[in-house]
Amino acid sequence: MKVLTAFVLALAVLTGTPAIAQDKGSVNTNMEILIQKVKADKKLLVAANLELTDDEGKNFWPLYDAYQKELEKQNQQLGKTIMEYADAYNKGPISDDTAKKLMKQVFSVENAQVKTKHEYAEKIGKVLSAAKTTRYIQIETKIRAALMFELAKQIPLVE
Repeated sequence: MKVLTAFVLALAVLTGTPAIAQDKGSVNTNMEILIQKVKADKKLLVAANLELTDDEGKNFWPLYDAYQKELEKQNQQLGKTIMEYADAYNKGPISDDTAKKLMKQVFSVENAQVKTKHEYAEKIGKVLSAAKTTRYIQIETKIRAALMFELAKQIPLVE
């Protein structure tokens, strides 16, 4: 199989759920534990870098949780598209029609992510200062960039 194990791990972390069904339940259980740890570590990273007051936290964390749920939906759609690409790639050269379809799906997810980021930045901006809102969006962007970099390293170019 041409798609590497690290790609599968990055995909699973990105999508927030086990992306590929395994024969062994323990693999899915271990993957779910890893995903939950990554989510908890992310929340700790955000908390440490925002240094929220109690009042700010009461207003921010529900928005954070809602934003994460939205991102997870978008990540799952991206994960589905990546898996479609992996399946097509593993079968041989990708047709132009398949390439166009997959590219449109990726653009759709990317556009949704930008829209969601903007919407939540506005919501968060109502409960945090502009500096803290910007810092939070920077943190999210950096985490996303790191995950996307890992995916990009593992996903082969269309042939």
